[in-house]
Amino acid sequence: MAGSGLPQLLAISDLHVVHAENKAIVERLRPERDGDWLVVAGDVGEFVGDIEWALGLLSRRFAKVIWAPGNHELWTPREDPIQLRGDARYQHLVELCRGLGVVTPEDPYPVWDPQGDDPVLIAPLFLLYDYTFRPPGTYTKEQALARAHEVGVVCTDEILLHPDPYPTRDAWCRARLALTERRLTAERGGLPTVLVNHFPLVREPTRILRYPEFAQWCGTETTADWHVRFDARVAVYGHLHIPRTTWYDGVRFEEVSVGYPREWRRRSTPPGRLRRILPSAA
Repeated sequence: MAGSGLPQLLAISDLHVVHAENKAIVERLRPERDGDWLVVAGDVGEFVGDIEWALGLLSRRFAKVIWAPGNHELWTPREDPIQLRGDARYQHLVELCRGLGVVTPEDPYPVWDPQGDDPVLIAPLFLLYDYTFRPPGTYTKEQALARAHEVGVVCTDEILLHPDPYPTRDAWCRARLALTERRLTAERGGLPTVLVNHFPLVREPTRILRYPEFAQWCGTETTADWHVRFDARVAVYGHLHIPRTTWYDGVRFEEVSVGYPREWRRRSTPPGRLRRILPSAA
């Protein structure tokens, strides 16, 4: 049972419930206080049924659940009964979430203001990536992809994440960037924000990756100043499977992923810890 006290905005990502151990983690997730909201920053799972199960469970427990898709939700595995691809798959997931009462990037941005005196706009984003986080010594998408193939570090998105009806994933990314930038500019109303995106908005977090070639599937340089432009209190992301807190331009960035069992078993901290986003720690 949740305890008393002011509600919190909590976050988690990269639940990857296809793994039984991770599914058990989700089954244990509960609010800490009455009225807690939960941000889920993508990669719940690859199968539509798994995504529905996890978000449905969480939406029954938390006062509000806010979801931003990751790359895994956009995969079209051959084993999934739902064989929609690209934007059609994304729109299907949006409608599924709406049926569960889960906020998506296509819905009005909710305002977090538990005390009635400090409103913050919570903006779930769906932006993808455009191959501009290139490895050293490469200057084009083609060179970056060739390097990745040379070293054997190629994201599964290249096989399972279809961009339909867009010709490429980076073209889809450009369309999402333009749409989202317009929305944030028009709808923010001067409020500070919490920007929620599966991929980091800035490149710096990717510089500790073991394989720098993988960074090209981790974001876009177009968003490098969004945390400043849109007055972010916090930027929440996942994807890297390296949970940590960093600061850029005075803005707190929270990587909130669970990751795969083989990764979290090596850590000293227990997996599935919900990260408090607001209120900020004193």
